[in-house]
Amino acid sequence: MTAGNDFDDPLAPEPELFSACLVPHRSLSRKGFTVLMAVISVVNFAAGMIFLFKGAWPVLGFFLLDVLAIYWAFRINFRDARTTEEISITASELRVRRTDYRGAATEWVFNPLWVRLDRTVHQEYGIERLCLVSRGRSLAIAQCLGPDEKSSFASALANALQAARRGPVYHHMI
Repeated sequence: MTAGNDFDDPLAPEPELFSACLVPHRSLSRKGFTVLMAVISVVNFAAGMIFLFKGAWPVLGFFLLDVLAIYWAFRINFRDARTTEEISITASELRVRRTDYRGAATEWVFNPLWVRLDRTVHQEYGIERLCLVSRGRSLAIAQCLGPDEKSSFASALANALQAARRGPVYHHMI
């Protein structure tokens, strides 16, 4: 046999039919966060000073706690924004990989022939929940997406699952 007639390398990766990396959307940038915290701090400090000069000095402490609580909530929000969910489909496997904010990854692998995409749809709001169901097990996916984004994502994922069920396409060379 010549090199042109050799079969493909069995260790070569399969071509991906679908690949998506989902990350939570955050509309506030780091610079916007800094500006917002500066404005909140200045307003709370000014209001606290008014109460301090009127003799109600404990109120200044509550304004400080207010600023710290807002700062803490935004820090948690930014921390959670580091999570990702990667979904990929080849002809022989569907792989879901979630990475949390600490970098710890959890991975699920399914056979695309046995996976069903289950949708929970609300009449007014659209798709509320997407799940991959296989052999009695269910895995919720795309939880960070909104209803319209889930609809688009579900359509693309369903098309990729159908392509995986059809099997690989071979091109005959004559």
